[in-house]
Amino acid sequence: MNIMLNGWTVYQTIESRLLGRSGYYQSGGAYGFRDQLQDTLGLKYIHPEFLKHQILKHAKHQFVEGDVEHWWHEETGRGIRTRFSDDLLWLVYVTLEYINHTGDTSILEIEIPYLQGELLKEGEDEKYDKYQVTSFKEPLYEHCKKAIERSLNFGENGLPKIGSGDWNDGFSTVGNKGKGESVWLGFFLYGILDKFIPICKQKGEEELAQKYTTIQNQLKRALNTNGWDGRWYKRAFMDDGNILGSMENDECRIDSIAQSWSIISQAGDNDKKYISMDSLENHLVDRENGIIKLLDPPFAKGKLEPGYIKAYLPGVRENGGQYTHAAIWVIIAEALLGFGDKALEFYRMINPIEHSRTKEASNKYKVEPYVIPADIYGAGNLAGRGGWTWYTGSSSWFYKAGIEYILGLKIEDGYLRIDPCIPKDWKEYSMQYKWENSVYTIKVSNPNNKNTGVTKVLLNGIEVENKIKLDNSNGIYHIEIMM
Repeated sequence: MNIMLNGWTVYQTIESRLLGRSGYYQSGGAYGFRDQLQDTLGLKYIHPEFLKHQILKHAKHQFVEGDVEHWWHEETGRGIRTRFSDDLLWLVYVTLEYINHTGDTSILEIEIPYLQGELLKEGEDEKYDKYQVTSFKEPLYEHCKKAIERSLNFGENGLPKIGSGDWNDGFSTVGNKGKGESVWLGFFLYGILDKFIPICKQKGEEELAQKYTTIQNQLKRALNTNGWDGRWYKRAFMDDGNILGSMENDECRIDSIAQSWSIISQAGDNDKKYISMDSLENHLVDRENGIIKLLDPPFAKGKLEPGYIKAYLPGVRENGGQYTHAAIWVIIAEALLGFGDKALEFYRMINPIEHSRTKEASNKYKVEPYVIPADIYGAGNLAGRGGWTWYTGSSSWFYKAGIEYILGLKIEDGYLRIDPCIPKDWKEYSMQYKWENSVYTIKVSNPNNKNTGVTKVLLNGIEVENKIKLDNSNGIYHIEIMM
């Protein structure tokens, strides 16, 4: 954990994801709308300007209608317009994360142009073109509103329509005819509305805040009724009426991200959150191979036709392997529930170093033990073999999960607090955090074998509340935390 968090993970994120936009197994060079935004989430601790720069860059690739380019090349100015349903919402998500971390709401006032161009025709899922920049600009706040408004497109189950894919690009024919709905996207949208409503109120838009609150309440009801399958949350409703993530299925009976985001978004009913995470552990955590699968069983020869995900061999990449991005969301969910032993067990499990402790393990894993892999194969004789390394958005999430959710370093609106979720047998740990010109040495003691909960905070020997104002005046501060 020390080795990964003290250098390699941040190096991988900056070098491969932000600068090179390339890796050994994928060499594209493009900017992915959702991808490079998420890459900056973990970097907020290093330099929040990473987030700000990326937000403003990506906002320029939003169309007047609110949708966005799925990816584009800076060199040519050409990009692809699609029917992906989650891309546009990541602009709002990362903007909210930046504001929460820094307290800098002035970013919402920065004026940015849009793209304009021909709309997708009926039956057309994507179009690659050079789109024109508008002559007018609008504040980032308006860009965020447009993204949300565009996403308020609900189907007959009261859930957002999935389009030609949500976070899972491989679900390319789940809803491209205009009827399919995404349970995961419902959770994601709920979580965004939850944090955006207070900003609407700050802006004096009470009517809009009320509208979003009503939608949020309806969404929560739909997610916990139509989206619930008895022991876990469904994943999606398809155009043809079939359901992904249902216990009645032979393939894709359960999918990870609907379960983890029921907790991350805080939209899941209390009892359902615990039941669904138990089911996730029973069906998707493979301790023998040290992986957390995205879904199970994989798509093979069954009746379901969800899209190009089915072109992958069973157990490879999204099709039933570990998709590390989603595995980290499982860890974050466990930490939010207060399960520190489980959170660290799973965090260790997906740490690449743990896949190369012996010659036998290394021969199975086959890829670099010092970078996060995008995926690990999950079935047959390939189980436990690493897939893409370097070029994966999961490196930033891995850093964020370790620093923020396990070690519990939270920076909010210019204040520092420590809110750990650790194994009961951890007696103590320490961190050193440099913020601008000041250094904070943090020691956490856990004499009572707790997973969570802070009882005392000392700042330079004086007891204070667990909310310390960050100071950039070249200070050295010693923080002692008692759990």
